[in-house]
This record gives sequence, C-alpha cells and structure tokens, in this order.
Amino acid sequence: MHMAIGAVVNAAWDLAAKRAGKPLWKFLADAEPEWLVSQVDFRYIADVLSAEDALGLLRRGRGGRGEREALLRAGGYPGYTTSPGWLGYSDEKLTRLAREAVADGFTQIKLKVGADLTDDIRRMRAARAAVGPDIRIAVDANQRWNVGEAVEWTRALAEFDPYWIEEPTSPDDILGHAEIRRAVAPVRVATGEHVQNRIVFKQLLQAGAVDVLQIDAARVGGVNENLAILLLAAAFEVPVCPHAGGVGLCELVQHLSMFDYVALTGTTENRVIEYVDHLHEHFTDPVVMRGGHYAAPDAPGFSAMMRPESIAEFTYPGGSFWAADLAGATPATAPAPATAPDAVTAAAEEAAV
Repeated sequence: MHMAIGAVVNAAWDLAAKRAGKPLWKFLADAEPEWLVSQVDFRYIADVLSAEDALGLLRRGRGGRGEREALLRAGGYPGYTTSPGWLGYSDEKLTRLAREAVADGFTQIKLKVGADLTDDIRRMRAARAAVGPDIRIAVDANQRWNVGEAVEWTRALAEFDPYWIEEPTSPDDILGHAEIRRAVAPVRVATGEHVQNRIVFKQLLQAGAVDVLQIDAARVGGVNENLAILLLAAAFEVPVCPHAGGVGLCELVQHLSMFDYVALTGTTENRVIEYVDHLHEHFTDPVVMRGGHYAAPDAPGFSAMMRPESIAEFTYPGGSFWAADLAGATPATAPAPATAPDAVTAAAEEAAV
C-alpha cells in the first residue's frame, strides 16, 4: 500500500516542483522549515521524533545553505556504483568494470554476494586486487541469510575489508540486524531498500541495528514519508546512502539526498548514492554523472518524466514491445510505437515510474 500510494504522492511532488519552476531538491531546500514539518506524519514516530524536534533540525540545517548549494552545483553529490558486482559476471569482467569505475572517479563499488562462499571469496579477492586498498567495497546479500549465516559469511569476507554488508537478512528482522551488527563490527550493516514504512525505520534506529540507512524513493509512501525517514536518520546521526538499483530510482532519489545535504544535515561525509549505468535513456531528464558524482539537476520537477516513446513501447499489454512478444516476434521486428493514449496524463505517466 505504501509503495502504491508513493507512486501517486511522488507524482504530486513532481508537479508541485514543476509549478514552482524548481528541481525537487531545491524546492524542498528553499521551503520554510515550518511548512516542511507540516508535510510529515509524526504518528507512531513521535516517541523519538516530535514535530518540535524536526523543526529544530530543519532550522539548524538552514545555516550555510547557500554555500552548500553552490558546492553542490559545482561538484555534485558523491555516488557509488554497483555495475561491476552483479552475480554471474566472470572474474575478468568484474576486474575490468571495477577498474573502469575507479577511473571514472568512483571511490566505492558494490558486489552482490550470498550464492556461494567460495565464489564470493574469490570475487572479493579479485575486486580488491583491481581497485587497491583505498577504494571502498560494499557487499550486498539481498536478504539471503539467516542471522547466524550472515555473521559467519561476513566474517569470512572480512579479510578483504568490506565497507558494509547490505541486507544481510530479512528487513523485517530488526533484532536480527542488531545482532548481526554487534557480531560483524567493524563491518557496517546497511539496510532500507525494502523497509516498508517509517515505523520500521524508527525501530531499526532505536535498536542500534544499522550503521547506514538506505532509503528508496519508491518503496515507502512518497516524498512525505521519506522526509520523515531523513529526519529520523538526522536525529540519530546515522548516514543515509540511498538505494537506486532500479528503473528511474537514480533519477528520483538524488533529489532527496541533495535536499538532505543542502538543508538538513549539511554533510556528505560517509554518504553516497547508488548508481547503475542502465535504462536512463527512457527519461527526459536523466542523471548526469561527473567524476563519480551526481550532477545537481536543473530541470523543474522530480526527474520522473519518461519519454513518450518509451511509454508507448513498453506499456503493458498494449505497447509495441509486448505486442511483438505476444505475436512471437522480437521487439526489433515490431511495428513503430503507437502514440500513448490520450487518457494517460503526465501525472499518471510519472506515477507509473
């Protein structure tokens, strides 16, 4: 329900920022703290973060806002890349992509782990040899393990200095994350891309279960709920490193991190946004990476608008891609994309992201 509602809520914020003529990150950063607080639902989190607490954090965050905005526009926001580390890549491809990532300016990469320990040890050894000792290597288990397995597996990889272990177990298992964190330190524990609402995030922070909080622009109830989560993280002084490994997620979540830097926490220390290098061509305002950093978007809105031809081709089931698939043809032999239906409004298109 939160995910479905979030699609509509995010579209509303996209339209509001467009009407204001600002990219969403600046629309939020320029907003008065009192108005931002009015956008947050404090039910179920007021025991650790009241409206007054949030107002104090936002007022404090306004100090130096102009200087940080200038720095953001000049240098961008740091990113990290998952592109070298997908399971199934050969060691040669992993090594090549890891070296390319460093050459592109990234100071952190991420590897998927959890299928086979012997393979993971070999892959981590190859990655560490490729990037050297100064580049961070995060690892991501995508909820693969029980608590005990997570501890044993992470300890087995510790010789390669993993920066964090991501989603070591079910994101619903708050106490399991806390136990893993205690057992694998100094390796950090990160989670959040599948956390379902602000209440679970609150409890992860209360329990001391995470070192790194990973918001997702589309998982919870839209910008409003992510504002609550950013404020919770700021109150607990836990860095936010968003998940962006999906279609359009890089485009969306960059705005939330940039707002956090400019007008809330005022820092990018130990904060990076995930980056994957595919499917950006379907958006009218795709992310721009320079030297391993997200360039601050200038176009008004949430960077959520998909290209009309992509919508026409891939809308299910009537798009030309699916028509060709159902007919037994390949997409390359499909007829030219049809015009998107008139009934599909810009807001609905953006919500579909």
